[in-house]
Amino acid sequence: MTAPVSTEPLTQSAPTAWHEALKLLAGCDGHWLATRDADGSPHLVPVLAVVVDGTVHFTAGPGTRKARNLARDPRCALGGQSASFEHLVLRGRATIVRDEAVLRRVADAYATRYDWHVTVRDGAFQDTEGAPTAGPPPYEVYALEPATAFGFGGDEHLTSTRWRF
Repeated sequence: MTAPVSTEPLTQSAPTAWHEALKLLAGCDGHWLATRDADGSPHLVPVLAVVVDGTVHFTAGPGTRKARNLARDPRCALGGQSASFEHLVLRGRATIVRDEAVLRRVADAYATRYDWHVTVRDGAFQDTEGAPTAGPPPYEVYALEPATAFGFGGDEHLTSTRWRF
């Protein structure tokens, strides 16, 4: 992931470093993905997200609405909330990951974080049991390249901050 080109606090406190915010995002209890339907209306769904190599990744079956929306318009937003009420939102573009080495690292992260074990085959995740937030297999893996991110602090771990990439 590209480092932010600018970081600005949204309060009087010093801004939070991006690498610290990314650690918080990786540990969030839940993530939500917002895409745009063909008619322009928002589509908001829960997703399982992981951070690998400094990049946020999530999955979707190719027939799901979120995947169809991203194929039409890759702009999206992904948000997360930590147990101590820090909130993070990334706005940017999602692209499908095909690199087998990256896919294996992302699969390992899903196994560690969510106990979701998948096989990497033909540039996607394969799973015989399915994933409730990703539709039926196979699963495309997306990398989110942020344009802007926002962090809203709930305690001393995160100062309300805007990052531009």
